[in-house]
Amino acid sequence: MFNNKTIMITGGTGSFGKHFVKKILDLYKPKKLIVYSRDELKQFEMQKDFNLPCMRYFLGDVRDSNRITQAMNQVDFVVHAAALKQVPAAEYNPMECIKTNIHGAENVIDAAIKNSVEKVIALSTDKAANPINLYGATKLASDKLFVSANNIVGEKPTRFSVVRYGNVVGSRGSVVPLFKQLAKEGKKKIPITHKDMTRFWITLDMGVDFVLKSFVRMHGGEIFVPKLPSVKILDIAEAYALNMEIQEVGIRPGEKVHEIMCPSDDSHLTIEFKDFYVIKPTISFFDQTKEYTTNSLGEKGSYVKLGSQYSSDSNSDFLSVDQIKEYDS
Repeated sequence: MFNNKTIMITGGTGSFGKHFVKKILDLYKPKKLIVYSRDELKQFEMQKDFNLPCMRYFLGDVRDSNRITQAMNQVDFVVHAAALKQVPAAEYNPMECIKTNIHGAENVIDAAIKNSVEKVIALSTDKAANPINLYGATKLASDKLFVSANNIVGEKPTRFSVVRYGNVVGSRGSVVPLFKQLAKEGKKKIPITHKDMTRFWITLDMGVDFVLKSFVRMHGGEIFVPKLPSVKILDIAEAYALNMEIQEVGIRPGEKVHEIMCPSDDSHLTIEFKDFYVIKPTISFFDQTKEYTTNSLGEKGSYVKLGSQYSSDSNSDFLSVDQIKEYDS
């Protein structure tokens, strides 16, 4: 699907972006692979590892409509990973988060339609489901923009979908690097926010694979949600902080005790497949009559029970301490 195609990833110098680029280069032979981001130092460092002739590094911000429209010229597929995603930082700097996560999403959509991009997938987060923090609210708004974009393409071929998943093991902002650092430094205490806290857990490799598969599965307008294991914060602490005393420091601004990926309020729209869910659009697109219970791969799903939800605390799959370590190996 991606051979001899031009692929662009916004926010391409982040944890996901680097892994995505590596996976694409390992599995396919793209015509061009464009990394679009605003940090010249990160691009300089990334070029040391990924410098094949197909690689392109474009400096730019998703807030800049003209620049991203120019950068997306003759692009076939777009992964939109650029975002401000630190929950407490978003609480303290709300307008900056809104400019990047909402206005930036609008710019990506406009650029994709103008350039007749074939398919766009936007990365989302479990925090966009029943959001209580500014970051989650901006990502919910972004999700809505990408879903509804399928209704404004007119006769253009562009289709948009969203991939929503949980905490990525070892990514920037994850507790795993912090716990490892504290253990390495020989600290006696390890801070946790709340002893009952649970999270969905996914590796970078799993996330990238799911995004690539979603490009093949998508009709346009879906929110794809992988079935993931949950973890308990106390088990994460035990996995990485050997014999360290637990210090409960309190829930951070905007943080939840448990996360949700498929809210009960969306249960009438949620379709369960073998290893993932699809939340279908709330609206009907004027030029499409898609039946989302069958995807473009021919996989079939069925609607979940009305009122049910997919949350990290009631998940049937929890990782043990040893399994948490294996995920990070």
